[in-house]
Amino acid sequence: MTLILRASPSCRVLTDVTRCTIRRSGVCGLAKNAEASRMKETCVSFSSSSRYSAKISQVLHLDNAGIGIRRGRRSIVAASPPTEDAVVVTEPLTKEDLVGYLASGCKPKEKWRIGTEHEKFGFEFGTLHPMKYEQIAELLNSIAERFDWEKVMEGDYIIGLKQGKQSISLEPGGQFELSGAPLETLHQTCAEVNSHLYQVKAVAEEMGIGFLGIGFQPKWGLKDIPVMPKGRYEIMRNYMPKVGSLGLDMMFRTCTVQVNLDFSSEADMIRKFRAGLALQPVRTLLPFVFTGVFYDVIDHHIWTDTDNNRAGMLPFVFDDSFGFEQYVDYALDVPMYFVYRKKKYIDCAGMSFRDFLAGKLPCLPGELPTLNDWENHLTTIFPEVGLLYDEDSLQNVLDMTADWTTGERQMLRNKVPKTGLKTPFRDGLLRHVAQDVLKLSKDGLERRGFKETGFLNEVAEVVRTGVTPAEKLLDMYHGKWRESVDPVFEELLY
Repeated sequence: MTLILRASPSCRVLTDVTRCTIRRSGVCGLAKNAEASRMKETCVSFSSSSRYSAKISQVLHLDNAGIGIRRGRRSIVAASPPTEDAVVVTEPLTKEDLVGYLASGCKPKEKWRIGTEHEKFGFEFGTLHPMKYEQIAELLNSIAERFDWEKVMEGDYIIGLKQGKQSISLEPGGQFELSGAPLETLHQTCAEVNSHLYQVKAVAEEMGIGFLGIGFQPKWGLKDIPVMPKGRYEIMRNYMPKVGSLGLDMMFRTCTVQVNLDFSSEADMIRKFRAGLALQPVRTLLPFVFTGVFYDVIDHHIWTDTDNNRAGMLPFVFDDSFGFEQYVDYALDVPMYFVYRKKKYIDCAGMSFRDFLAGKLPCLPGELPTLNDWENHLTTIFPEVGLLYDEDSLQNVLDMTADWTTGERQMLRNKVPKTGLKTPFRDGLLRHVAQDVLKLSKDGLERRGFKETGFLNEVAEVVRTGVTPAEKLLDMYHGKWRESVDPVFEELLY
């Protein structure tokens, strides 16, 4: 995952490291792990730059009769199509503007929040088949009417809901996602997710629909999974097979829980980015996820050949020169998917945002990008990242991983999906690293002062035994389930 600005220019680190294990009892286990970066003690705040401020003021949102880009958290929600493009640009954007866009959202620690994105597979109780779009539309309409959500449409199709700072959206294969509000504690996040599950289940069970908490679709292949009527997904579906063998599986057959987290400065971003990348193999195995059958063997493996131009370990993050500008250089060279104009997605797959800056984008010759285009482009990049909010724990992680080499980090990424916590590393096992990380996580949560350490209980059990949830399910698969995946739909039913 990556430094990403989904719907606002506030600096965020997006990660799937935080996972919420929630069952019908309503017990929530949410844990937090490291992920991050390096130095520079002050935020390079382009917001105070007269040149950058002037450039911002030249972007006019005509459709909303508003002027300028509102800073901080914007009113856009994840369920919605991209920001409307009816804009007038009186001066071309430069790379400095793009760097400033990232820097403009740095926030003081007291304003840091947690925003979770919670995905799950819907299925028919009788057949175990994935939900069809028509069933999803009925579900969304019923939730909107019963629980007072506002509908989000793309053309004639309902594609999501929004309510306050929360939204519900659809992943490419109908995976049902809650994008939560920015909240202060894990307890609040847990309550939010459980409230969401209560609403979804209240309607879905009447329709004969259940929801499965697992990282990878265990039963159905690509041909069995419906395609959601969202323009960007059609572009991605056509492009993915050109750049990797597993991209379509990522789109249609995986689920995760992601967390959006803040940082205070360029230095803070760098340190968190570095720590997160280094610890990525550890978090893959711990039950921050709806880790299910084959999750650590297949779901993580899928990311190794989805699209290596926009996913992976990003070795340059560990270079001394890394910062906002270097991330912008990386993002400029990540091939584009689309540009959004007049409420339609224009296929620009494989084209260069650098060419777009120069007015040389083949799909829109002569047209220049807006900051909305840059924001939309950033949402299509997903290397593997997360974070720690506790300063002491973050620094300890950085110290612990400081001498890990690029080769060692890549080796762990490649081997962990197969050998788990038993993966040999230096003079021990990856499990020993996980034990250290668990202690740092517990200490950090205690220092936060919100009595959140209970959310680490499931993680602690995995580290104690060295057996991941996926390995437990595989034991059942080869044992009492007699090599049938069907029982997992009951075992991991919400």
